[in-house]
Amino acid sequence: MGSMLLLDILRRSGRSLVSSKTRTILTAFAIAIGTFALTLTLGASNGAQNYANVLVKDNFDPTELIVTKDQNFFSTTDDDQPQVYNPSFGSITSASGAVRQVQMLNDSDLTRLGQTAGVASVRPAIALALQYITRDGQRKYVATLEAYSAYKKPDLLAGNIPPTLPSHSLILPEGFLQVLGFSTARAAIGQTVRLGVQKQSDQSALLSSLLQDSTASAITGLNSANNNAQEEQFKIIAVTQKPSALIQPGTALYLYASNSDVIALNDYTTSGTTNYHKYLSAYVRVTDGTNTAKLNAVQARIKAEGYSAQSVIDTEKALTQVITVLQGIVSVFGLIAIVASVFGVVNTMYISVLQRTREIGLMKALGMHKKDINRLFRFEAALIGLLGGALGSAVAITLGILLNPWISRKLSLGSVNLLEFKPGQVGILIIALVIVAVIAGLLPARKASRLDPIEALRTE
Repeated sequence: MGSMLLLDILRRSGRSLVSSKTRTILTAFAIAIGTFALTLTLGASNGAQNYANVLVKDNFDPTELIVTKDQNFFSTTDDDQPQVYNPSFGSITSASGAVRQVQMLNDSDLTRLGQTAGVASVRPAIALALQYITRDGQRKYVATLEAYSAYKKPDLLAGNIPPTLPSHSLILPEGFLQVLGFSTARAAIGQTVRLGVQKQSDQSALLSSLLQDSTASAITGLNSANNNAQEEQFKIIAVTQKPSALIQPGTALYLYASNSDVIALNDYTTSGTTNYHKYLSAYVRVTDGTNTAKLNAVQARIKAEGYSAQSVIDTEKALTQVITVLQGIVSVFGLIAIVASVFGVVNTMYISVLQRTREIGLMKALGMHKKDINRLFRFEAALIGLLGGALGSAVAITLGILLNPWISRKLSLGSVNLLEFKPGQVGILIIALVIVAVIAGLLPARKASRLDPIEALRTE
């Protein structure tokens, strides 16, 4: 027969697999299970990364650094040792409910940061807990007020957000529409609401009095203080759609106003207390901050001065860290399934060699070379890997396309798909599986190529 052409060997391999299609399909199906898990993991990784990119792009200024005075502010773990009380520190509550003290930034810190080489501007980060928000004829509701940044790009139900917010203008979240008596988002535009704030010193004193003396007079004093909160009128200029709860938990009811308005209200509430002009963090804008090298250089300078600084890239990594861990776990199970399928390929090919011993002997007797027989079985293994890889990826991609609209709707992801498949990645995965299958078929192929033709033809 001489040396066979590769195309002839490929055709013969295909016919051999078809002749034992049940065994071929079962082996390919084992590979498909692992491929299915890995393809979905790749799609979820791409989607999560894309969503994190969109979230960061729509909420953070890439030229800014988030700076704190506390070195452990960005730590995700609680301190396991008791802290010494320091009245100049502030306190925060962690996700586990543990309270720890943190160093606060003050005016001198903001000045020092502003004088750092490469820094363009500094603004304090303030999340002001309002006493309430209300309007005529409606009940009062608690809310949080933040300064609006031009880099925030929330989805709007109605209205428009100018580059610079006018004084006493307000961006209202969707969740307040119904409770404040607005029939639609459009009906809220141009309407006035009242924001109530109260000095922390007054409230702290009354709370202390209430804890020490639970008499009617103490309770009456507390209620009186709540009713006498200072009110400021704000005009609604836009209504934001409810954000995704996937990566923005707890922000659905945030109100946004101009930076000057938020600072003025915060100064009023903290006047006369130890928290006056003290901030947990600040936003430091870097000159030419879109240049990564310059941004990193300023970040290093700020850290050298004893502060903790986090960039947009650091924030993005923190957002995807948990997702990456979960994807890693799924990937391990997928790899385990593929490793198990390798043994299936070896077993299938060995059985094929045993069942076709006489056929192999006849091919050798007719002059077929060892290398061609070796190629024949390696091609069969490759075709099994290709079939399993293509089947698993096709099912994963089809399922992902069908599930994406439902997932996006449930998690309020907007137009972002949580499962995003890239043809290049899927192609590389399938090629890798073909290579793995070929490696698994090397020993059976070697055994087939070394069969003695006379002994093979004697086999019953």
